[in-house]
Amino acid sequence: MTDATGPTYDIDSFYQGLVEHGLIIPSEIQGGYGRGAVFEDILERFNDLVSRTAKDDGAEPMMFPPIVPRTLIEKVGYMDNFPHLCGSISSFFGGEKDARALSECVHAGERWEDRLDPTEAMLTPAACYPVYPTFAGTLPAGGRLATLTGWVYRHEPSPEPTRLQAFRMREFIRVGTVDQVVAWRNAWLERGLSLLKSLQLPVASDVANDPFFGRAGKMMAASQRDQRLKFEILCPVISADNPTAICSFNWHQDHFSATFDIKTSDGEVASTACLGFGLERVTLALIKTHGFDPATWPAEVRALLWP
Repeated sequence: MTDATGPTYDIDSFYQGLVEHGLIIPSEIQGGYGRGAVFEDILERFNDLVSRTAKDDGAEPMMFPPIVPRTLIEKVGYMDNFPHLCGSISSFFGGEKDARALSECVHAGERWEDRLDPTEAMLTPAACYPVYPTFAGTLPAGGRLATLTGWVYRHEPSPEPTRLQAFRMREFIRVGTVDQVVAWRNAWLERGLSLLKSLQLPVASDVANDPFFGRAGKMMAASQRDQRLKFEILCPVISADNPTAICSFNWHQDHFSATFDIKTSDGEVASTACLGFGLERVTLALIKTHGFDPATWPAEVRALLWP
């Protein structure tokens, strides 16, 4: 919604506009709505623009399914820091008698999940996680750079349209010496801002922190901000006062390198960083800024997305 003074922010009206224009498809799951053809076209066009922007970087393309080993989640400490966001996959391991009992529960309208047991897979909570084990060993002198587009799951049910439980991230993951990694992160922070500003989005960057769990998590979040380990690019989508993070930059220092024994060419523990564009969030930011119909968007924006 807009008025004579500029955009107005009403979550319900924005959601209804997305539905009425066929951009999203309602679901019984909060944060689990479907995406219409136009929404997907915008998302894919933006992802293509990111690829064109980074085409000379030499990033290694990778692709992973939206699941990771339970052992990886344990190894990186995810359950220590973010247990409230995890998604564990359970399945049925019983025999015919157990299956009949489960079916009876389903048809009686009773809860049946306790008849399932955990598998060795969990839903991917961060698109970059499967990449770090592939870097194990000694790196070439220039380090390595990978890129992927992946589905992410986080248990954050909400009716707010930018707060999704399942969403896609376009990620770049850099590993090397501290100087290589920090220089890369700082350069991409400016590059990311320029890219999003070229789409006429009202963005700004700021220091941020991850949503660590509990009392100890508050201290970890404060430390992360103090060390300036995480930056976000923010854009007003559902609020002017609390803009939405549509891109993030994380410097992990040696956390993943020590965990997976990643060494620089001179034998030191390596450093890692990642950047991620939230593809659904960027799409929603474009729709909020320019309108529900891409045909009416500024010609300069359309030329970048539909060259």
